[in-house]
Parts: sequence; structure tokens; C-alpha cells
Amino acid sequence: MNNNDYIISLDIGTSKVRIIIGEINGDSINIIGVGVSESRGIKKGAIVDIDETVQSIREAVDQAERMVDISIRHVVVGISGNHIQLQPSQGVVAVSSENREISDEDIERVMKAAQVIAIPPEREIIDVVPVQYIVDGLGEINDPRGMIGVRLEMEGTIITGSKTVIHNLVRCIERAGLSIAGMFLMPLASSGIALTKDEKNLGVVLVDIGAGSTTVSVFEMGTLCAFSVLPIGGDYITNDIAIGLRTTTEVAKQVQMKHCCALIDEASEDERFKVKRIGSDVEKEFTQVDLANIVEPRAAEIFNLVEDELHSLGYSTGIPNGFVLTGGVANLPGMLELGREELRAPVRVAIPDYIGVRDPSYTTGVGLIKYASKYMHQLPQQPEPKASPVAKNSRKQAPPVKAPKESKEQGGVIDKVKNWFSEFI
Repeated sequence: MNNNDYIISLDIGTSKVRIIIGEINGDSINIIGVGVSESRGIKKGAIVDIDETVQSIREAVDQAERMVDISIRHVVVGISGNHIQLQPSQGVVAVSSENREISDEDIERVMKAAQVIAIPPEREIIDVVPVQYIVDGLGEINDPRGMIGVRLEMEGTIITGSKTVIHNLVRCIERAGLSIAGMFLMPLASSGIALTKDEKNLGVVLVDIGAGSTTVSVFEMGTLCAFSVLPIGGDYITNDIAIGLRTTTEVAKQVQMKHCCALIDEASEDERFKVKRIGSDVEKEFTQVDLANIVEPRAAEIFNLVEDELHSLGYSTGIPNGFVLTGGVANLPGMLELGREELRAPVRVAIPDYIGVRDPSYTTGVGLIKYASKYMHQLPQQPEPKASPVAKNSRKQAPPVKAPKESKEQGGVIDKVKNWFSEFI
């Protein structure tokens, strides 16, 4: 196995921290290792305790390292949240080569030109996503490399985020002994796994329902057009179960995983389970129908809030290709059927088609690997991190995924965050 073909993703969620090791073989991806740990220090998708988050990351890394004989040092990480903003931008440059053939250097220069925009001092550019390239007035070009032209334009989307949130994320990952090789917007990464090309072109809504938050992303004309995060998710369903059955949150989680059904009509009277109630040693028996009567109203509320959020984003009419659900909560029995009832539109659940990660909760982690693989052979080398307790000398070391050249010229996200904070220290 070639060391240069590893990409390792880190997905820090409200309920789980997931490390996924991907082997890139040409255009295909093989998932060769997975590490999952209970997420602590995260609420509603945001870091609230750095020490506990660091410990959760280390546990996931150790588990993945035991599965595959490599030392994990560099990871690509996803970022999301309501602090993220999308801003349209445009860059224009003259083709530099004498024969007027557009090269990688021209692409880098036009990407850099598109980033020359005014942004508030508390915000940081995370990524630049090209929508289309225009060569001498000819538009809708996806990749202009090798074409002949004089003037190269790029219309794209600038993704910015809060420097404070980025700094806290970077701090957690570095304290866990890892180095960030790339930082990408989660909905963009997930879309590569969850959505088809036709869906993104014609219009579709990607709904990622996690434990602490629900991300709503609208794709049209092949690109991300709107994005929002709702502070509601599977934890609310768990809390409702705990209150309804008068039991602990831990027992409610186990009941949700083993017996849950989000649709009353699909629940079975024959499936019964006993729950130990708070303040009593006596176990009380419930049926799946009893549980569904608790779960369905909250799950329906999540879909109603998604619909309301779409209206506030300006999408009051129907989306042609409907909705695609992903995230751990999307895997609950009856969730798909309930979504179709509440949203009154085509709905399907996206599941990664890779051995070992065939579950909607892995969509973001696998998507990060696929998204980062586009940069694998054309981006500059990251420096080696300092020795850390995570790295084992007896193991092979997975190489970094390289950061985009335009980010390197600007110092990179991590360096900018450090420089910004150094002014106050």
C-alpha cells in the first residue's frame, strides 16, 4: 500500500467523534479504518469544553490506529454552524503564458483575485468554491486548464467563518496531537457522497440531521446556494423519550437505538421492552407504539422547522428533486416515511456505498475524504507536526493532504488565526 494514497478525515459531532482512514486508488476510495468515540464537550454542534473534546478525539484516533497499522498525524476536518456565511465573488486575470494556454498558475491567480474582498476583521476565509470559469466571454466552464485564451474569469462563492470558532476547533485538534491538512465546509463535503450530479443541477435540499443540530443546504445549478443550521436534532428526541418514560437519558438512548420507530402507523404492538424508571427499582413495560407516540411529534417538528427555514431562505415553492436526508437520525425506522408525509415532496436517505461505513452518520466523514482527494496531487506539502503522544514510532505515518496553494500564499487558515490571536497576547 502506497503511503501517499492515505486521506484521514475527522468528523466532530455532538454525539460521536469519527476518524475515517481512506485509501485513494486512482478515482476510487477504499475505507480501511474507522475510529468512533463518544463525543464530550460538544453541544448543538459547538465546542463548549476543549479538554473533553480533545480526549474524545484521542480516543477515536487510538481506535482507528489499532485497526490500521499507521500513525495518524494529519487530518482533514469539516466545519459547520450558523457562523458560516456564503458570499459571491469574482476574479479576473490575464493569461500569463506566451502561447495563451491556461495553466495551474493562472487558476491559482484567478482564485486569489476572487478573494480580494472586504470582510469584517472577526471573520476568516475558509474556502473558495468555483461556480464557473469564463474564458474570453465563454462561460459555464468547469476546468479551463489546457484551453487557449487571453482573459480568464472565475465566478465563485467565498466561504467565511468566525475566527473564534475556527481557533477553538484548531486548538482542540492540535492539542490532540494532530495537524490540520485541510478544512472544508461540511455540506459541500457531504454533497459529494449524498447527492447525484443531476440532483445538484436541477435543485435539491440536503438535510443532515445530527444529534445536536440539523443542517439545511440548498443546491442549484451544481453549487451550494443557501445554507443554515437549526439547533435541534436527535438529542431532543432522546430527551422526550427520557421524560415520557420517566427514565434516565442513558436508558433513553439505548431505547431509541433498539426500539425506536418515528411513525406511529409503522410501530408494532408486539415489540415490547422494559424500562427502569427514575426513583423506583420497578421496571415498567412499554410497546413500540407507546414509544412512537413520543417520537413522532418531535421528529415531525424537525421536518416542519426545516420547511420553515427554507421559506426564510427564499425557497417558498417546491424544490424539483425534493429532499435528501443524511446524518445519524435519518437512520431511525419510519423517519423516511414521516419525512415524505410532512414535507409533501420526494424524500430519500443517502447512505455511503463503502464497506464498513454503510450508515448515514458516516456521510460527512467519507465526503471529506472524497472532497479532499481532488486536491491530493496538485497541492503543496504541509510541514510535519511536532512529535505527539498520538504518534507511534513503530507505525507507518499517513502523509498529509496538502493545503490549497492560494491558502498557503496567504499563510493558511491556521497561521492567520494564530497571527490574529497573537495581537492580544
